Amino acid sequence: MKSTDGLSLSPHAAAAERRGFDTSLGRKLCAGAEAGLLPHLHVVIAERSGETVLESYGKGEDENWGRPIGEVTFGPETLHDLRSITKSIVSLLYGIALERGEVPTLDTPVLELFPEYADLAADPKRMERSVEHALTMSLGMEWDETRPYTDPENSEIAMEMAPDRYRYILERSLVGDPGTRWIYSGGATALVGEILQRGTGQKLADYARERLFTPLGITQFDWSIGRDGAYSPASGLRLAAPDLLKIGRLVLDNGIWQGREIVPEAWIRASLQPIIETSEGPGYGYFWFCGHVPVPALGGPTRWFAGFGNGGQRLWLCPKADVAAVIYSGNYNDWSAWIPPTRVWSEIILANLREA
Repeated sequence: MKSTDGLSLSPHAAAAERRGFDTSLGRKLCAGAEAGLLPHLHVVIAERSGETVLESYGKGEDENWGRPIGEVTFGPETLHDLRSITKSIVSLLYGIALERGEVPTLDTPVLELFPEYADLAADPKRMERSVEHALTMSLGMEWDETRPYTDPENSEIAMEMAPDRYRYILERSLVGDPGTRWIYSGGATALVGEILQRGTGQKLADYARERLFTPLGITQFDWSIGRDGAYSPASGLRLAAPDLLKIGRLVLDNGIWQGREIVPEAWIRASLQPIIETSEGPGYGYFWFCGHVPVPALGGPTRWFAGFGNGGQRLWLCPKADVAAVIYSGNYNDWSAWIPPTRVWSEIILANLREA
């Protein structure tokens, strides 16, 4: 099936029915796209209990880490920017490395792990900022990503342009006590990514390939690198949608994949606890957003977890329904980019679940 804007639908009606969904699930998605209510969608794919129930691919203008790449016709093997969903993947990697004793415990002061900045570590207030504060974006340090990512005054862009990205992050002004205020920060993720690399002795992409992607059967990915040769833990990963959906299934199954533990269950559970409130409404765990959504089949408001990315990228998880969904979009740097993927998740996928 194909909508007027080029959204193609793979046939999964039988699987949808088996898994308790209205069989018109896919048609409703196409209707929403045709009506202009769900613009800029590139990919929508959802599964329940490991079986794909919805899968659609479109075409549209796309980017690779901010660089236009023209019109792309998307399919199950097409790599797509995750943008800040990358942060949630980095959280999984930290949990793997922590279990293996390769990285410091969460109460470790961040500056203790960057001894080259002894001048900053001399400030006892700065030494209060821990790894856990970085993972929850509650470092209490100045950071501004409210500006467009085309603006050099956006803190993430300024970090990429800085001669020393880690000094740039660690010398930001202190604006609050750690653990008390959520400030969205790609800089916090950059610190966690570098701590991972120093602890494991591997580049971020190599560690991800060995410890996460290869065990899941993910063979194709790309990870963008800054001008200084540093991988971007905040926004640089590109994956095909079915492969990101595998990661969603891994999280729903508490870190187990085909009977093998890939990520420690304790880390999954800790990561998905809403530790701090965000300025955007949901709570926040270890680089995961945590919220609630009405699910009529489940009796009302139900917990969800998600990785969010600029432009409408989403990895949605609903453990109670055992549902995972990936949405890729091309609405980069637009304030309204959150609306279509949220509508797909709540009004198309979960609203058409008929059986608990």
